[in-house]
Amino acid sequence: MPDRDFQLDLLPATLIRRLNQFAVARFMTRMAEAGLDLTPVQYSALAALHAHPGVDQATLAGLIGYDRATLGKVVGRLEAKALLQRQIPAHDRRARSLHLTPEGEALLADAQPLVELLQPEIFAGLNSAEKSRVINLLRKLVRSMERGDHDAPPMSPAPDSPAPGSPAPDSPRLRSTASRQRGR
Repeated sequence: MPDRDFQLDLLPATLIRRLNQFAVARFMTRMAEAGLDLTPVQYSALAALHAHPGVDQATLAGLIGYDRATLGKVVGRLEAKALLQRQIPAHDRRARSLHLTPEGEALLADAQPLVELLQPEIFAGLNSAEKSRVINLLRKLVRSMERGDHDAPPMSPAPDSPAPGSPAPDSPRLRSTASRQRGR
């Protein structure tokens, strides 16, 4: 029988997934409002190629945190839209390097300001210190997972977080403790 006190809003994966849903929905809305046909992963690929022109598909996948199979489809769509092109480097005829086309650069230039304007929406309700803390903690978690630190001891719960299985707090709203916590 499931535990009636079990709270999904205390599971990191649930919270991360919900935040991602909100962020993707807002991204797609802003792009559609601007008449831009661009998804978050396509934006990430264009931005990474702008910063790292000529990388191969496997490197691009690593840069943006996608598996090669998924990224292959994304690259195919971007190529079909004439936003990037695959080139054969002179030093390795078997390899394919990826480069933005002028259309890809233009789309990225149009999308970048919209993406920057989205950030305050994603962080609504957090002050500057809390925003920084969230980013630092998320980056730390990603690095830990990338390294395979799955056996690391769990972090102690925040002072205002109930222990797993304890009664639900009076308010369903999650409270941030970042303002009380400093450093890593």
